[in-house]
Amino acid sequence: MKPVFEKVPKRQWESFHCEVVRGPDYGTRWHFHPEYQLTLAIESRGHRVVGDSIKPLIDGDIVLIGSNLPHVWHQDTSTKSRQVHAIIVRFDEAFLGRDFMALPEMEPVKRLLQRAARGLEVRASRAVIAEHMKRLAQSDGLERLIELLAILDTLAKSDDLKPLASTNFEPKLESADQGRMERVCDFIHTHLTEEIDRERLAKLAHLSLGAFSRFFHSRTGKTVPQYVNEVRIGRACGMLAEDVSNITDIAMDCGYRNLANFNRRFREVMETTPSAYRQKFRGMAGK
Repeated sequence: MKPVFEKVPKRQWESFHCEVVRGPDYGTRWHFHPEYQLTLAIESRGHRVVGDSIKPLIDGDIVLIGSNLPHVWHQDTSTKSRQVHAIIVRFDEAFLGRDFMALPEMEPVKRLLQRAARGLEVRASRAVIAEHMKRLAQSDGLERLIELLAILDTLAKSDDLKPLASTNFEPKLESADQGRMERVCDFIHTHLTEEIDRERLAKLAHLSLGAFSRFFHSRTGKTVPQYVNEVRIGRACGMLAEDVSNITDIAMDCGYRNLANFNRRFREVMETTPSAYRQKFRGMAGK
């Protein structure tokens, strides 16, 4: 999937941009920008793509993305899924000036931003970061700035940040093929419960089958079957968390024709079984 460059709408009176997203989706395509991005998905079901990493979205998900790392948050728009509620903060490394980031006290933050080149999933400190981000979104002036610094300080001290994109992921950042990839990805998401025909995708991209396979892999780091499977599992995770359908129905609703194949593919991506994944959310709801 070839990303499109996005210009972050920072206003003249602010040193960084904060956006609260509410609605049926995130309103973006796969894109990149020079700013770092911190995203809190307060309420969301679907999947996120960061480089060549595709993972399911759950409430409370937090990710820090490095400069020019392609990404998109994709909301599952099925009738059972809730709408998006998210906070997105974007900033560049010099948002307080080059001299400030050169201070010795900022060295841990500089190392954090270097690590963010692959994208970092926040784990143990999610609750703390989420509270700071909610206060940031409601603040202005110096208080707003202090909240961002508190977030960066907490993340820089955390030893539980998980890298997302693989170490060898090297995206092509031109946007000339944007329309081609939009047609392909829109078709995949719209027909996710059906058999995805690669010849049909190649025709949508106006490429031969062989050229399309090379094109798709060079943009996503994945084959079409790998990409489709991970997106399907992302949808399944959202449905398991909602806990409104049995596992067999979820498998069918996500495009798997038999339960054994679904269980096998789910374990490959999530390193657990569908029933164990569901039980984890039931335990969280009971707390």
